[in-house]
Amino acid sequence: MLLEQKQKLQTMVELVDKMTIDPDVEINYFIPGVIVTADGGNREVGGPFVEFNVATDETHMHTQHITLRQEYLEKSPEDLANLITFSLEQFMGEIESRQYGAQ
Repeated sequence: MLLEQKQKLQTMVELVDKMTIDPDVEINYFIPGVIVTADGGNREVGGPFVEFNVATDETHMHTQHITLRQEYLEKSPEDLANLITFSLEQFMGEIESRQYGAQ
């Protein structure tokens, strides 16, 4: 990974961590050379990724991976952070829809 990409991704991580996010959401990062969350996530996803984990109750864990593809790495850190948080919002909406049914 290029130094420029590493710096961009580090800034993206800082921005995502500063944004107001549901406290029930665990965000794990697998970005070698930048940050790998202690858990490390599922390395079978391939490439750098961000993983969301949400427990809706004691028995149900929902997980989503956002693979940081090359076209994402070309975005600014702010746009990339917005993409990650937008993806999280959509993921949370899907969970709520499944949990409470479409209204």
